[in-house]
Amino acid sequence: MNTTLAALGSLGSMGGLFSTEVLYSIGSGVAVGGGLALLLVAVRGLPVKPDHEKQKAAQRASELIRFAGQRGSLAAIVGLVVLLLTRWAVAGIAAGVLVFFWDRLFGGAGEERAAMRRVEALASWTESLRDTIAGAVGLEQAIPASARAAAPVLRPHLDALVDRLRARTPLPEALQHLADEIDDASADIIVAALILNARLRGPGLRQVLGALAKSAREEVDMRQRVMAQRASTRRSVQIVVAVSVAFVLGLSIFNREFVEPYGSPIGQVVLAGVCALFALGFWWLRKLSTIETPERFLVRDESAVQFVRPRTPAQQPLQPEEGVRR
Repeated sequence: MNTTLAALGSLGSMGGLFSTEVLYSIGSGVAVGGGLALLLVAVRGLPVKPDHEKQKAAQRASELIRFAGQRGSLAAIVGLVVLLLTRWAVAGIAAGVLVFFWDRLFGGAGEERAAMRRVEALASWTESLRDTIAGAVGLEQAIPASARAAAPVLRPHLDALVDRLRARTPLPEALQHLADEIDDASADIIVAALILNARLRGPGLRQVLGALAKSAREEVDMRQRVMAQRASTRRSVQIVVAVSVAFVLGLSIFNREFVEPYGSPIGQVVLAGVCALFALGFWWLRKLSTIETPERFLVRDESAVQFVRPRTPAQQPLQPEEGVRR
């Protein structure tokens, strides 16, 4: 092992690919290539994003600013401490980045629980709406009555819906605003059924709402099972990361000679490569632990987003109306 470390420390004095000049040349080439790519993007421009994507991007930016304010100072302190203990710039930067993105890499449980609470609230509200309609009550009267017993996670959106109905907003338009505020594919399915009934006034809404509520309950059960299976894996990954970081810090503090080759420029490059491999593994595990949900379809700010009335073959084609994707 000492022979390997000694060879690693002597890489900087070797010629060829591991020489300092070659590494600087590679870095300069990457910087020049990235600059040219950015210049090309700036000249050609990017395609215009729809309004709903711009709104999502603005929300993500605000969340990132809030997240940076909470984590930025802690990450800077941890990175500075690691830099002082190890005297490795790469280790300090890697520690700061690890602390900054800890929740994004190894969290996820809170987001999954919030998504499950939202879907469960939608199922409960759908069942309440179905039972209210069963008493021969119209949809405009059933929505305010069912909103009073809604779950807290859904109550603000339903209160806003009731306020719009009281302000004489057409029911389909008010339901579209509800879908935009909830911003969930499961909610789009329920709201689409309500928009259809509000426009066509056909029978069978109770049966449709019952089937949608049952489907939402099954989705919640599936997510709970998946989350329970992934909890142990997530905990194992956190333990592996903590032990690896503690081992590296311990060696750099109590056995400095053993890891001395990493203090050279070439050693720092090798350490950066190791950190990059760890980061790639963390990202891959995070991607595997994410539950992929379908994209929303009930959007209205694109030309391809339309609401189509069902028709029989004998009927003439009707003009599409705004609401649901064709």
